[in-house]
Amino acid sequence: MAIVGDQRMRDSARWLVERHHARHRPPALPAACAPRDISEAYAIQDEFVALKSRACGPVVGYKIALTTPQMRRFVGLHDSIGGCLHALQVVRAPASVRAADYGRLLVEFEIALLLGSDLKASGAEYTPHLVADAVAAVMPAFEIADDLGADYATLGSRGLELAADNAWNEGAVLGRALEDWRGIDLASVRGVALVNGRIVGEGRGADALGSPLAALAWIANHLCGRGRYLRKGDVVITGSLVPSQFPRAGDQLQFDAGPLGAIELAVN
Repeated sequence: MAIVGDQRMRDSARWLVERHHARHRPPALPAACAPRDISEAYAIQDEFVALKSRACGPVVGYKIALTTPQMRRFVGLHDSIGGCLHALQVVRAPASVRAADYGRLLVEFEIALLLGSDLKASGAEYTPHLVADAVAAVMPAFEIADDLGADYATLGSRGLELAADNAWNEGAVLGRALEDWRGIDLASVRGVALVNGRIVGEGRGADALGSPLAALAWIANHLCGRGRYLRKGDVVITGSLVPSQFPRAGDQLQFDAGPLGAIELAVN
């Protein structure tokens, strides 16, 4: 029975890869491919990430999605979800992307954390205070994602598919790494998002799970619960502080994270 289940996860992951190659998301996963619970969703994600790594490089970090109660209700899930970042899709700002390379480009405005030490399972849950010592640097970041033209009216029944599809991640753009960050209250950091010089949203570090360190603790516990752990050198993007943007070719994006610095992204 386990072999049958494993094959189903592989078939589901290949189906997702085909959708990405086609740059189009159909109304729903076929019943034979759809995850039936969150455990299956992550098992499919594992297979999908393994296939994606062939072209996009090994996993070098993680993302957290659905960091607000409103977003979790929107997709019908009760918890945040994690996804993986691939080496060839993580770049330094200033950077550029081509809108034509995505089904529908989606950009989020986040605070990223660089790990200076491992966060292995210790028998107790990690807290924001416990993970803080492992953070070597902090930086502003864009998350690059692709919703493949998803129908948002149907997402309330497709949260498990979102988890299986690596939470739609297609990379990250990182700003300058700030190593001397400990005098900064990350929960209070004000982030301002601009598109073509116009402010489109602003928020605080607290808007993503209460603080970037709380988000880091969440992903650390999530990975430990799956027999894995955060490693020295991993990057974690901790959730968008402002509403997602859907830029088009010709747009210029900026994210000003106050004491953490500012970054830019050109969409060609």
